[in-house]
Amino acid sequence: MSTSIEQNIVELLKKEDKAAINLLYKYYSDSLYGVILKVTNDEELAQDALQETFVKVWKNAKKYDPKKAKLFTWLYRIARNTAIDKLRSFNNRFEKEVQIDQSNVYILPTASLNQDVLDLKEHVGRLDEKYQIVLKALFFEGMTQQEASEELDIPLGTIKSRLKIGLRELKKLYVH
Repeated sequence: MSTSIEQNIVELLKKEDKAAINLLYKYYSDSLYGVILKVTNDEELAQDALQETFVKVWKNAKKYDPKKAKLFTWLYRIARNTAIDKLRSFNNRFEKEVQIDQSNVYILPTASLNQDVLDLKEHVGRLDEKYQIVLKALFFEGMTQQEASEELDIPLGTIKSRLKIGLRELKKLYVH
């Protein structure tokens, strides 16, 4: 693909011109669909993930920085992460539940736990937003620290610091 088309698409994205999505679809949808299909190995999931990819691209268009990555590289990352999320979500729905009552692995000493604070997502929601964003990306969306850094456009060191502080704040809720 010529760089003039890529530059045109980038300019349209920055202006929030909807023509950018048509051009992105025309020039990149086949390649992105191939990437997504390879991850999901399911045509229906791949089609859903491709659509979500273009929605994410549109919503995050202003975050794209041509100095950091080529347009296709940026699109590829979004498509791949979306496909992974879609596959995880799909697989989680169909996994069998662990039979906790048949295993002593999950027996926890209850004396040191505050029984009123066992809902993790609810308590993450009580943290400062900057810690919430990092914890949700790492634990609920399954991103690595590096992926979270790139996806959230936050330096890796900041991701690590916010993770450490966020976990320390959560620990205060769980231990007497």
